[in-house]
Amino acid sequence: MPIIYFKGKTFVQNHHLAVKYHQLVPKKELSFTDKVSLHDNLIIQGDNLKALKALLPTYSGKVKCIYIDPPYNTGNEKWVYNDNVNSPMIKEWLGNVVDKEDMTRHDKWLCMMMPRLKLLRELLSEDGVIVISIDDNEQHRLRLLCDEIFGEENFVVDIAWRSGDSSNNDAKKFSNDYNSTLVYSKSLEWLPNKLERTDKNNQHYKNPDNDFRGPWFAGNVSSPNPRENLRYELKTPSGKFISPPANGWRWKESTMQEMIETGEVIFSEDESRIIKKTYLEDQGGLAPSNLWHDIDETGHNRQAKYEQNNLFPEKTTSEQFKTPKPVKFLKRILQLTTNSDSIILDSFAGSGTTAQAVLELNKEDGGNRKFILVEMEEYANSITAERVRRVIKGVKTAKSENLKKGFGGTFSYFELGETIEMESLLRGKSLPSFKEFARYLFYTATGEEFNEKSINEKTGFIGENKNYEAYLFYKADIDWLKKNALTLERCVALPKFKNKQRLVFAPAKYVDDHTLLEFRIDFCQLPYEIYRIQK
Repeated sequence: MPIIYFKGKTFVQNHHLAVKYHQLVPKKELSFTDKVSLHDNLIIQGDNLKALKALLPTYSGKVKCIYIDPPYNTGNEKWVYNDNVNSPMIKEWLGNVVDKEDMTRHDKWLCMMMPRLKLLRELLSEDGVIVISIDDNEQHRLRLLCDEIFGEENFVVDIAWRSGDSSNNDAKKFSNDYNSTLVYSKSLEWLPNKLERTDKNNQHYKNPDNDFRGPWFAGNVSSPNPRENLRYELKTPSGKFISPPANGWRWKESTMQEMIETGEVIFSEDESRIIKKTYLEDQGGLAPSNLWHDIDETGHNRQAKYEQNNLFPEKTTSEQFKTPKPVKFLKRILQLTTNSDSIILDSFAGSGTTAQAVLELNKEDGGNRKFILVEMEEYANSITAERVRRVIKGVKTAKSENLKKGFGGTFSYFELGETIEMESLLRGKSLPSFKEFARYLFYTATGEEFNEKSINEKTGFIGENKNYEAYLFYKADIDWLKKNALTLERCVALPKFKNKQRLVFAPAKYVDDHTLLEFRIDFCQLPYEIYRIQK
């Protein structure tokens, strides 16, 4: 498989592992809920690389659909490379606007995308997909980068979406009327949901011979690719022989003969050709196309700006988000890639279209999908979150009756807090709370989702999986940490044994190895023995 090379790749290909975990600090006053929770719809303000790492303890392997609309790197977006990678060359990039004159702008863009895509893959469920909007500036490079991270075999499709409602007659060469939408799955078994069929989709199905199975149309019987083993002659009812098509037949000879016998494959009246009956009753929904050209179905960029204007009539053009996506476009993506209870993540949230699409779709089909938005810019509250607030409550001036009434829902707003560093336990600086430390340790030790409702500070219990129970003896107090340890009394006081090995995190231990063995304890000293156990 071809590999993409770019400046800085050796320094960023494992940078996602070096990114430190940050606390997610709830902001009750900016949330739209009675109870702030990490299991609510989420809006997170902060650097998306750090935010993705902070989400891993709760959402690793849980996200069904990831949609991102990263900078297209046109040279006009004024984006800045800000990842603190341990490289003198990359440190020189920090804080500088990437423009058209920047000879390394493609390298910088790839260095920015690679660690984020790697963390996004960790968050993706095994039956999930990532959908990425992009244009010709980076499409070919992104394709190679995604082949490397998600696997070339997991490439699903490049959807051509008609993003403009009319061609640009002032274009010097070609009018750019579409954008690419790359889709990659986590596993080969992934299949999209089918779309609902319409009368227009069904109009070419007829029943000229009154077949008892109903309407059908003539399907192709030749192989789409050259197959020598499928090149055989077929005998007609009158005894003639029909030669195979250039690529061979679509099915092996025994299967073809069986379909002829059942009447699913028939010969034309003069026996010059063969017809495969494709029945309407077998079609179910409509397989999605990779060409989204109907702007009534999937929207367009101008429509997206109208939607934003209607939601923020008080804002001037300069105050609004410059490149929003239309709700119809996001809804179509969600219809194809999610179920009624899926989690959807957008780590380049922008104006918050993804959240609106989730809420609208839930209202339409009674679903309980949840969104996670990450936005690092200052408008995370004033535009991203404010749009969601208005969509939930309703917009009185809206033309749509549904939007006027509001779609309902809640969300919890978080900001990135301090890092959770093991070295801070030695210095007593920026000590995390028991809950945040428990979240970090449980995920790091097991790689599985942390349930904050299960923790019990009194017993030290912080969670369990099929192999382990995990306990933490800790307080955010340096004097307490210096004086406390795992003792015999604490071992005896552990809850009833569940036939699982016990992981116990504590600053020190005052028991011998025999006692640990007796109580089925694997002791992990803070802050040194923090590790992931992979079983």
